[in-house]
Order: sequence, then structure tokens, then C-alpha cells
Amino acid sequence: MGRVKRSARTELLPGTLDMLILKSLTRGVMHGYGIAQHIQQMSDEVLQVEEGSLYPALQRMQLQGWIESEWGHSANNRRARFYRLTRAGRKQLGLAESGFERVLGAIVRVMRPQSEP
Repeated sequence: MGRVKRSARTELLPGTLDMLILKSLTRGVMHGYGIAQHIQQMSDEVLQVEEGSLYPALQRMQLQGWIESEWGHSANNRRARFYRLTRAGRKQLGLAESGFERVLGAIVRVMRPQSEP
């Protein structure tokens, strides 16, 4: 799993970083820094994706065919690689979300049982 800075130093479940990146790209084409900022803002500053985790994940997802990229210029006129979600990426996001919800539900059932024996 990639490294994501968190104040409480909890670990993300495997595949969560990919899912967060794919979900961020449902908003549209974004460069790497924009993806990291989106995740940080949407998580109320709890999740901070480090470059050392983000860019290898983006490269891996591009090799999988889940995202595509092209070079362009950012708002401050810097050269940047912009990423977009592919059809395969949308399918993968759906699979990841389903699996995540299943695991999250199982964790909640263990942590907050309806009735203790």
C-alpha cells in the first residue's frame, strides 16, 4: 500500500489509495498535485498523499489501463501531466467501491456488534 501521511498513523486498507485516486478523477481531468489536494480537502485534512506514493500509483494505474495521461500546463503555467479516467478505470472503481463497502461493513459488525453473547 502507498504511504499516506496521517496524524494518527493509521494504515489504509490495500487498494484504498487507488480507489481514492480513481474517485478523484471522476470529477474530470486533473494533474497529480490536484489529485493529492482533492483527497486532502475531501478528507478534512486527514489524508495527505505523498508524492512517493501518488506518482507510482498513477504510473501503475496507467499501465493497468485505468487512467490515461497527457502533458499540458497547469494554472500557474507549469508543465504538468494531466490524468483522466478511462472506461476500464470506471469499472475498476466500481469493483473497488463494492469491495471496500463489504470490508467496511464487516469491520463495523465486529467493532459494534448488535448484541454481545
